[in-house]
Amino acid sequence: MDSGLLIAFIALTAFAVLLQAGMLAGMYISMRKTSQRVESLAEEVKTKVLPTAELAHSMMSELRPKIATVVDNVSVSTTMLRTQMERVDATLTDIVDRTRLQVIRADEFVNSTMDKLEETREVMQRTVVSPVRQLSGLMHGLGAGFEAFFGRRRGRSSVSAPQDEMFI
Repeated sequence: MDSGLLIAFIALTAFAVLLQAGMLAGMYISMRKTSQRVESLAEEVKTKVLPTAELAHSMMSELRPKIATVVDNVSVSTTMLRTQMERVDATLTDIVDRTRLQVIRADEFVNSTMDKLEETREVMQRTVVSPVRQLSGLMHGLGAGFEAFFGRRRGRSSVSAPQDEMFI
C-alpha cells in the first residue's frame, strides 16, 4: 500500500505542477497581449499626445511673458484703483462732514431767528399792543362818559327811555 499511495501522491503532485505550468503559460500569454496593447497605446501617445504637449509647452513658453505682463498690469491697476477709491472715500467723508456742519449751522440760525421773532413779538405786545388797548379802552370810556354826560342833559329835556332799554 505504501507504493500505491506514493504513486497517487506523485501523480497528484505531477498534476498540480502541470496545472501551475498551464496557469503560468496562460498568464504569460495574457501579459504578452497586454504588453502589446500598452506598447501600441504608448506609441499612439507618442504620436498624438506628445506633439500636442510640446505645442502646449511652446505656447506656454511664448505666453509666459505676456501673462506676466498682464498680471503686472492688473496688479498696478488694482493698486491705482484702491488709491483712487481711498481718495473718493476721503472726499465723500469730508463732504458729508461739511454738510452735517452746515445743517447744524442752519438749524442754529433758524432756531436763533425764531427766538428773536418770539422776543420781538413779546416786545411788540408789551410796548405797542397793550398801550394801544389801554388807550382804546380809555377812549371808549371817555367816549361813553361824554355820551352819558351830554346824553343825560339832552335826555332830561327830551323823552327819557325806559330803564330796561338802556341795558340792551
